[in-house]
Amino acid sequence: MWNNEVWQSVIQGIGWIVIVYMSAVVGFYLFMLLISLFKVRKQYQLDNNEPYEDLLEVSYTRPLSILVPAYNESLGISASVRSLLSIKYPQYEIIVINDGSSDNTLDKLVEEYELVKINRVIKKAIQTKEVKAIYQSKIYDYLYVIDKENGGKSDALNIGINLAHYPYFCSIDGDSVLERDAFLKVMKPIIDSDGEVIASGGSIRIANGSRIENGSLVSIGLSTKPIVIMQVIEYLRAFLMGRVGLSHHNLLLIVSGAFGVFSKKWVIDAGGYSHTVGEDMELVVRLHRLVKEKKANKKIVYIPDPVCWTEAPEEITYLKRQRNRWHRGLFESLWTHKSLLFNPKYGSIGMVSMPYFVFIEFLGPVIELIAYIYMLVSFIVGGIYIEFAYLLFLLLVLYGSFYSMTAVLLEEWSLRRFPKVSHIIKLFFFSMTESLWYRPMTVLWRCQGIVDFLRKKRGWGDMQRKGVSQ
Repeated sequence: MWNNEVWQSVIQGIGWIVIVYMSAVVGFYLFMLLISLFKVRKQYQLDNNEPYEDLLEVSYTRPLSILVPAYNESLGISASVRSLLSIKYPQYEIIVINDGSSDNTLDKLVEEYELVKINRVIKKAIQTKEVKAIYQSKIYDYLYVIDKENGGKSDALNIGINLAHYPYFCSIDGDSVLERDAFLKVMKPIIDSDGEVIASGGSIRIANGSRIENGSLVSIGLSTKPIVIMQVIEYLRAFLMGRVGLSHHNLLLIVSGAFGVFSKKWVIDAGGYSHTVGEDMELVVRLHRLVKEKKANKKIVYIPDPVCWTEAPEEITYLKRQRNRWHRGLFESLWTHKSLLFNPKYGSIGMVSMPYFVFIEFLGPVIELIAYIYMLVSFIVGGIYIEFAYLLFLLLVLYGSFYSMTAVLLEEWSLRRFPKVSHIIKLFFFSMTESLWYRPMTVLWRCQGIVDFLRKKRGWGDMQRKGVSQ
């Protein structure tokens, strides 16, 4: 049996391990913050001076296929299509893939856009489920709808890729609304690089509380629900800080499935979207892997300014399912490509990016959960452990609340999407409270996602849609 001194040594050892880990994470994010401050501000200044409108006239602008996978999206699909019909871009097509919806998603599209069945041969560059019918709009000849058997989001996107006519495609969620110039901005690095950039992602923002009419963003607002406000802050931090820093060194392993542009050729060469929960991240990792194996000079970038607005969960039940699913997807992608970890053959992806996602993004919630339990026990036991508890609490506040507050300030300093000062004040106030209630919840859900993955739980789970447009 261990005596009290041994137990104290073990507990102190655990405390020091957690403290060293959290200190390293805080330091890493400080480094990422400094990069983001420089890059976002520089990009903002360029956006003010650079005439994106000129891209509407130049002959070398790449045509684009926009893929919209839809499963039971009847509440938001019409608004999403309307927003795409009004975007500023010289040449594009819209392909909506109805993935065996059980609601009236297809009927709504047929009626509103006067769809008629057409005979079209689809080249099966990627194997998919069977297609029931292909429709084309009589009003907009560049709008297509594919009706297919249910096969999941990955299968729907793969069919869209097979049908797509153009060399670049963008995947858009069926409940999303784009700003009119979003494609001009997200495509610019691809156009300027002359093929060096094979994927480009934009920012995702929360639409709840904003006014959207006929598929267009009329005014930006902020939801009154605390759970939604915290998601707004979370998205700001993830996109403005995390992805800017990773993209700067071509270390980005995630291009959001809600808004990303890809080279069709490279995606087909990589095998298309896999049937995983985190299909967007898994594809990006596979693209990086393919680039390294072919010794090609290619990049995957993130541009903070082009924005896609999407509906966020307003109830804890659905938010829990979403975060659980995201972490299962992260686990699955990392496990599938575990051979890249610390593998010098894959350069900075194997030596920097994969370790970051494994030890910070994936294991982070586990260490944080241990920290919360440790603090709770320390306050109960008292004694020397109180000092550990205070230090851990300070690190968790720095890691959570401080960086969230900084992301809010960075948003106001550079992009300025929120027009009212009261919005920024509210976001800043709520970000101060993140470590006290919101972050512990998400940490618990993400840890549960790890357990569910080990239990071989698959699938997305039902998500509630209220619709973000009027």
